[in-house]
Amino acid sequence: MSSEENEQVRNIRERMAEEERVRERVDAQGNRWTKVYFGGGEHFKNWLAQCKELGEVMVEEVDSEGFKCFEESGERLYRIWVKMEEPEGESLL
Repeated sequence: MSSEENEQVRNIRERMAEEERVRERVDAQGNRWTKVYFGGGEHFKNWLAQCKELGEVMVEEVDSEGFKCFEESGERLYRIWVKMEEPEGESLL
């Protein structure tokens, strides 16, 4: 493996590790969202359709830099977020 290939492998591993750390977000209104999907193509469309059945979703386009197959094909990369509803008056205990 050439040094350029080693660098590409290291970059994709770093990007995937970064993406694994992205799990939750809070929007400007204080709503909590959980990431349920990261990817693109037909899988994205299927996941999006299923997530919409569960509740409110938000889609975020992600920079594909470092993901060679997405960069070369021009395919877009996305995160799907599902809004976390606070249980009303319910106790988990």
